[in-house]
Amino acid sequence: MKYKSIKKLEQGRFITRYDLEYETEDKDQKIYEIISRNSDIKTEEDLHNKKPDAVVLIIEDEKHERLLINKEFRLAVDSWVYNFPAGLIDPGETADEAAKRELWEETGLELVTIEDHIGRSYSAVGFSNEVNVCVVGTARGEFRKSTSNVEEIEPGWYTKEEVRELLKTMPFAARTQAYAYLWSRK
Repeated sequence: MKYKSIKKLEQGRFITRYDLEYETEDKDQKIYEIISRNSDIKTEEDLHNKKPDAVVLIIEDEKHERLLINKEFRLAVDSWVYNFPAGLIDPGETADEAAKRELWEETGLELVTIEDHIGRSYSAVGFSNEVNVCVVGTARGEFRKSTSNVEEIEPGWYTKEEVRELLKTMPFAARTQAYAYLWSRK
C-alpha cells in the first residue's frame, strides 16, 4: 500500500476520526477509517504515534499467586468484560506515574513494585493508532469503588484455576484474554 493522504472527519472529546487514503498495488484507491487520540494528524509520520497514550497494568499479588483482573461495564459492547486495569497517560505524566494513579483510581490498590515494562503495543490496530505500554508489577491493599463516576469497575484477584474457569464462559478484552490464558496454564 502506498500512503496518499489523510482527512480529518470528526473531532470528539477524546478521539478524532480520520479517513486515510492509500493506493493499492493495482492502483486502486483504498479509503480506511481510523480513530486516534491525536487530534492533529496531518502527515503519514504523525500516524506512527511514537509516544504512548495509555498504560495497561499486569499485576499480581505479592505472593505471585493471583492475577488482578477488572470486570468492567464497557459501553461500546453494552456488556461486562474482563480486562486489565488501564488508562490514559495524563500530560506531563510518566507511564509509571500513570500506572500508580490508574491502579489506585480503578481498584484502590497500591502499586508496590514495578518489575518490568512491555514495550509499545496497539490497543486496536484494526482501527486505531493508540499506543500502550504494559507495566508489570505487584500490588497490595483493599479494593474500593472506582473514583470515576462514568466507569463501572469490579476489581478482583483470581487464582490460575479461577482464571481458567472465567476464560471458558466470560467475555474478555483480547490482550487480557491472551495473557490470562498463558498465565493460568498449569
